[in-house]
Amino acid sequence: MNSKIKVTKLDQSKGLYDCPGYLFSATASDIRDNQSGQLDLALIVGEANQALKAGAVFTQNDVTAAPVDLCKTVLEKSSENIGGIVVNSGNANACTGEAGITDAREMSTSAQVSTDIGHPFFVCSTGRIGRKMPINKIIEGIASCSKQLDSSQENSEAVSKAILTSDTFEKSATVNIDYKGQVLTLSGIAKGAGMIEPNMATMLAFLVTDLDVSHTCLQNGLKKACDKTFNCISIDGDMSTNDSVILLANGHSKLNPESDPDLLEAFEEAIFEVCDDLARKIVSDGEKITKVVTLDIQGCSSTENAEKVARAIGNSLLVKSAFYGSDPNWGRVVDAAGYARIGLDINKLDLHYDSIPALISGNALEQNCADWKTVVEKDNYTITLNLNQGTSAFQLITTDLSEAYVNFNKSE
Repeated sequence: MNSKIKVTKLDQSKGLYDCPGYLFSATASDIRDNQSGQLDLALIVGEANQALKAGAVFTQNDVTAAPVDLCKTVLEKSSENIGGIVVNSGNANACTGEAGITDAREMSTSAQVSTDIGHPFFVCSTGRIGRKMPINKIIEGIASCSKQLDSSQENSEAVSKAILTSDTFEKSATVNIDYKGQVLTLSGIAKGAGMIEPNMATMLAFLVTDLDVSHTCLQNGLKKACDKTFNCISIDGDMSTNDSVILLANGHSKLNPESDPDLLEAFEEAIFEVCDDLARKIVSDGEKITKVVTLDIQGCSSTENAEKVARAIGNSLLVKSAFYGSDPNWGRVVDAAGYARIGLDINKLDLHYDSIPALISGNALEQNCADWKTVVEKDNYTITLNLNQGTSAFQLITTDLSEAYVNFNKSE
């Protein structure tokens, strides 16, 4: 994307703090029941108890957590009158039956009452599946958070920490839009390290803007951005129950991008840039990964077929194991592409490791083997596979599969 209006991604994002007109807070509620003092509960609201407008995208898993079900209802009934977001880590409130639904509702109501904001709250949870929420601790935590709300960088950083589970670092991104002498902002934070497979993953992402944007515009822009970013990453091929990406608008700038096609284009570019940055950071922080590999599938008869090939390769355990072993085993890549069953012809395949050709028209260039090896020993590289069937393409960012991943998750 290259809009007519300048859109700039900040090198050093301070997270939600970068965007004016929002308050935040976080606290340690001991949701994990380990008395670690880890931040695990947070609130995000607008200034002066104002109503916020929202767009949101959720997991496509048939098994959805109670907070996701609640959020869908809130979005349907109150998309332009949102109180804010209450989020916890350490417990997913998934597969918890009617009790889970009751707990999610209580979290939303408690946030509304404690903050004295007369609009419903989104509820997001992440952590262990199948365990009852320690709802009394959470209600106490919400009350504590409501008293600490402010727009400080310290509180913004605390929120970024409170949403983490197995992540090793906080993830944030900010983009500025320069428009007629005014700087407009879109900022976001995210978490996600395991169960990362679209559509979306065990991930949460919260974006905020100071533009005045309708629900319809927010929803359309966010959906388009997610399709090209969060839905184009895969760490382990597992789709989670709690995936949520929420975009809030507070109207602080008093500018509506829907009134200017150029500004609308710049706004959608900003959403994409923030989502893309966060998605890449999520992949780079995959549970116990050692490599990030971009699969660039080209020359397909349709985008759908290109995506099928990319996911077949990116989720193959054999391929992932080869990534981990720094093995330029193009045979595994081609085999996985074949079982996507889109009618490819091996005699037409071209495959490159970065810029180094491995196959041309299905023939291996063995003389380049040492160069292939040099590429796949890197932490980050690209495999380009051209099927030479058409003009469609799809790009998937994936990872290797390590022994440490298995050990880390065997008790989860």
